Amino acid sequence: MSEFQAYLQLGFSHITDSNGYDHILFIMALCTIYTLINWKKVIVLVTAFTVGHSITLALATMGYVAVKPDWIELLIPVTIVITACLNFFYKEPKSTFSQKKQPSSLRYPIALFFGLVHGLGFSNYLKALLGKEAEIFYPLLGFNIGLELGQLVIVLITLSVAFVLIELLRIQRTSWINILSGIIVGMALSLILNNALFETLTSSPAVGSPVN
Repeated sequence: MSEFQAYLQLGFSHITDSNGYDHILFIMALCTIYTLINWKKVIVLVTAFTVGHSITLALATMGYVAVKPDWIELLIPVTIVITACLNFFYKEPKSTFSQKKQPSSLRYPIALFFGLVHGLGFSNYLKALLGKEAEIFYPLLGFNIGLELGQLVIVLITLSVAFVLIELLRIQRTSWINILSGIIVGMALSLILNNALFETLTSSPAVGSPVN
């Protein structure tokens, strides 16, 4: 297996890993208000996110940008909460097949900006994989393409489930949006609390140790 293929698989595995589900939650939050019928809008939205995380992934991996990992671990679930909360303001159109009303255009710059944050998270993982490796172009390219492929899988699954529930089973779109967004918010808040608790435990002095 070539180096490019190896990093492509690592990128795909990283974004689809259920143990590190923060990126999965964000992509789901982006797509919650859509179904397969809206695939063109989703492509634009996901492209904005891709552009954002590709920029910071490249810059941070090459050493041009440096942000403390602790801040990134906090900011990523914050981006999930904000994105999911925006879904609660979505107003259901009269017909999903003749939808003329566009979702808020604010979603696109938000996806781009939050993509910058997620790219920093991706770069921390990639830099750990690279170690002291001198050549990073092909690993970076393969890893980023792997991320995109995994991202597309998550988008396809989310849109397909929404299509079945809304278009075929006739579940109200607002119910689907509110329930899924509420679950996503809850899971993201638990990530924030877990990170805060971890920081508190690791920053506090050990039991029995002298306090300066």
